Amino acid sequence: MIARTLIKPSFYQDSVALMGVARELRGGAGIQEAAALMGTPANRELMEQAGLLTAEAAAAGPNDLVIVVRADSEAAAAAALARAESLLTERRRRVEAAGRRLPRTLDSARRQLDGANLALISVPGPFAAAEARKALARGLHVMLFSDNVALEDEVALKRLAVERGLLLMGPDCGTAYLNGVPLGFANAVPRGRVGIVAASGTGLQQVVSLLAAGGEGVSQAIGVGGRDMSESVGAAMTLAALDALGGDPDTALVVVVGKPPAPAVRGRVEARLRALGKPAVVAMLGRAVSPGRDGLLHTVTSLEDAAAAALAVLAGREYRARAFADPDDAGRRIGERQRALAAGQTSVRGLFAGGTLAYEALLILEPLLGAVGGNLSRSAASPHRIVDLGEDEFTRGRAHPMLDATLRAEEIARAGKETAVAVLLVDVVLGHGAASDPAGDIAPALEAARAHARANGRGLAVVASVVGTAGDPQGLGRQVARLESAGAWVLPSNAQAARAAAAIAGGAGVTQKLLGGESR
Repeated sequence: MIARTLIKPSFYQDSVALMGVARELRGGAGIQEAAALMGTPANRELMEQAGLLTAEAAAAGPNDLVIVVRADSEAAAAAALARAESLLTERRRRVEAAGRRLPRTLDSARRQLDGANLALISVPGPFAAAEARKALARGLHVMLFSDNVALEDEVALKRLAVERGLLLMGPDCGTAYLNGVPLGFANAVPRGRVGIVAASGTGLQQVVSLLAAGGEGVSQAIGVGGRDMSESVGAAMTLAALDALGGDPDTALVVVVGKPPAPAVRGRVEARLRALGKPAVVAMLGRAVSPGRDGLLHTVTSLEDAAAAALAVLAGREYRARAFADPDDAGRRIGERQRALAAGQTSVRGLFAGGTLAYEALLILEPLLGAVGGNLSRSAASPHRIVDLGEDEFTRGRAHPMLDATLRAEEIARAGKETAVAVLLVDVVLGHGAASDPAGDIAPALEAARAHARANGRGLAVVASVVGTAGDPQGLGRQVARLESAGAWVLPSNAQAARAAAAIAGGAGVTQKLLGGESR
């Protein structure tokens, strides 16, 4: 096996484009691994950890584009690097054919797009704060897609944004909708009456997709980053976003989505919500959260409940949480899958692309099955595991699983060989920016895992959810059908999928707890 390197000096490309290049290269014949990154110190460290730091890559500067391939042969490596050159040239040609020249600075970009009022920043983390500060100084709202931004920089940037009456969304803000314009990894959803403030990412995508399925759209969806409601940041952008939604005539109801904030911060957020005078739904997911209603404020415990409660309030009806949309069908399917299991098959293995979806599944499984292990929990001894494959430990030197399913396919194959695993629990996330066929990318691995289990006298249930809409480029119906053809039971939400997995693995007691008198 050999490693070969392509260096393009002073050739900046954004991280999303480079993830696509790396994914394309990995699919080439004879290629074992590939990385396409800017040569920052942090990225060189990632390449070293992935075993891809060649001497040429180690000498690259932060403004240099570095492409490294590990291949079976010199011919395969040469073909891959030639393909990388072609992909980069094609991208530049498409831009120039549209009558544009790629800008090299923020100011040259502004000159090309006169009247722009927002900058989307996706440069390496060490440089992101400086670019965001420039944008704010020029009166631009900022969507800070970059991660690895220092906490002190985030605090300072958000303080500056608030002073100037601007939005600083992020860091690590992957999804937003402003005035009908989707930004980042976004689903195709209609305009509507629901304004959302969220940490951003797959939790926001789940809520907007479920709202769209219920016939409602989004007025604005503002991503604030995962640390905004920490004690250090103090919900600076959450509060600013709530003020903006409070003054927005198109927003009739507000939804807040995130993980549990610091207690004092939660109090400030809830007080601001009450002051808006608009109905609000709060889905700050956590172990100590209980559902309830306090005046116009509705607290829920899942992403699905956030969308369902919003739909009910807007329709003027009472909202009642249910374990399954169709309890009778759920009971039948759970029973079928339980009967197919062999003795000793009692564990759930969740392999997720979406971090918020993985965390929600963990919260749902724990009260039903006991401790759950994985990289979101410290319960290492548990037979059940939920793994967020989008965490840094899995994405060093490679694309996020929403773009590249290679690692998840490997993990599916590994889980299918474990004799105690009863259920594979997976998510598929659609939308602009995601892989072109995410269900198709993992379906062969699911089929192979189920076939391996059958050949060894075991069953293996596959339970899935798809976050997306009919208008997404991948097609919601096509993605569901592909998973079903691989033997998966696809449920309407991540929460329902997690409950179904718990019932299958947990047996009659868990099934009865979930279905109760709902199923006839």
